[in-house]
Amino acid sequence: MLPKTISEYLDPLVVDDERLHRLACRFSETFRHLALTSFNQFLPTPVADLPTGHERGKFLAIDLGGSNLRVGLVELYGAIDHSDSERATLEPDSESSAGPVESPFRLAFERSWPIGDHLKMDRVDDLFAWIGDCIATVVADVMAFSLHYNETVSRELILGITFSFPMIQSSLAKATVMPMGKGFAITSDLDLPKLVLAGYENARHRASINADYPVPIKRLPGLRVVAIANDTVSTLASLAYSTKSSSKSKVAMAMIVGTGTNATVPIRLVDLHPSKTASYTSRSIESKSIVVNTEWSINGTLPPLRELDFITKWDELLDSGCEVPGFQPFEQMTSGRYLGELVRLILLDIFANKLNIQVADLPTCLKEKNGITTTLVARVIAKAKPGAQLVAQLQEQFPSERACTWQWTADTAEIVWNVARIVQTRASSLVAAATMGLLDSTGHLSLCNFHTRSSNGHNSTENEQKLQANGAQELIVACTGGTIILYPQYLKTCQERINKLSQLGNTQRNARVTLRDAPNGGIVGAAVLAATIQDS
Repeated sequence: MLPKTISEYLDPLVVDDERLHRLACRFSETFRHLALTSFNQFLPTPVADLPTGHERGKFLAIDLGGSNLRVGLVELYGAIDHSDSERATLEPDSESSAGPVESPFRLAFERSWPIGDHLKMDRVDDLFAWIGDCIATVVADVMAFSLHYNETVSRELILGITFSFPMIQSSLAKATVMPMGKGFAITSDLDLPKLVLAGYENARHRASINADYPVPIKRLPGLRVVAIANDTVSTLASLAYSTKSSSKSKVAMAMIVGTGTNATVPIRLVDLHPSKTASYTSRSIESKSIVVNTEWSINGTLPPLRELDFITKWDELLDSGCEVPGFQPFEQMTSGRYLGELVRLILLDIFANKLNIQVADLPTCLKEKNGITTTLVARVIAKAKPGAQLVAQLQEQFPSERACTWQWTADTAEIVWNVARIVQTRASSLVAAATMGLLDSTGHLSLCNFHTRSSNGHNSTENEQKLQANGAQELIVACTGGTIILYPQYLKTCQERINKLSQLGNTQRNARVTLRDAPNGGIVGAAVLAATIQDS
């Protein structure tokens, strides 16, 4: 058990239900305001209709994230009728004994590469040349397999791209990259499909003339980019494709919590700033909706966090050491790139200023920036139990300085474990509040009491109509990302806080909000969106 002085010192990180509910409501207000006013958040995508589940075909797909590049061939089989009893087998907590449901897709020839820091800091041409080499490696695998089994070899492969960074799109096949963040040095407005194809063509050319180029096939087919989407949009498309919607249940939004965090949701065009809908003038914007990339991680989301005192001194210290201070406050409090560093800063403060341990005596990992990674916190600290086992693991991972006598003890190990747990609990809670706030802002829920007049001037009657139009007994939130899926208790805590927030809202009107893992959402969703273009 933590000493009272340490427990009280960590109180700023503790989130009670009432304050979390207020945050969710302020997020709802803020999101509606950003949709109407912001030019770098709530960005419209060219996706107006979600997949039907009937899309079919084979598509090459790439998923470029903050930490990894994945490339694979996705085969879509089309609609599979999930009855209620069958659908239960898709849910890990189901008590149904029905047999497994056949997947509506198959992912083959998949490869994954970590994106090293040197690649993130390279010139843009060098980064995309490396991406082109990775694509060529998978294409060569596909070609070798096809030739071995005498299958027809296409002269051109259809490519769908998932890109986990801000971009502006005028069509599904076009994208202009905005400043990337997540440690990438790229800041210029760049033509994404042009860069991807140039990198691949460079690899394709070298394969044809260089015997030492490391692919078995020397004449690689061309590529045609038909779909580009943000990672959250692809995740939404992936789960919508494999989950049958009904009047009782539907996939309502998607979110990513991995290296970074983001969310996407369909929103009415009339609720967006007119400049955002200029390219959709042919639509009846009073009735049509479109999927938006919220970019909820960046600074437009800061005011509610600051007003309700969620920003601690440790958050401010973390922010001051970032490449662009003030740019991604929500991401710094919730995502994998930052949680380990936040744990380190808190521990260093406690050990030096509350326990009066000489900084020079502490392990190097506590003294160096990013000395503790979120991966290590999740795999080692969060999975252990306070006691001798954790002491031994800490001594192995974070050995004491040779010249000092300080050693890990059961008491210091318990502090480490509790700090990791509190940081994770707060992160999960903030994501829950943002999720519920986003669903409330789009009329899926009745969470708050301020709907007498919304920020865009719509009155409460219009909000009631939106709520009725979106009515469903279950709203499914597609989620993916290494942090929310692999960090112990992250997903579970997030779902628990969502359930509590729903109870604090209008329980008679609210649907059940269910988080559902969308494995391979980025790469499968890119293929699904490419298929929607092929079928249109």
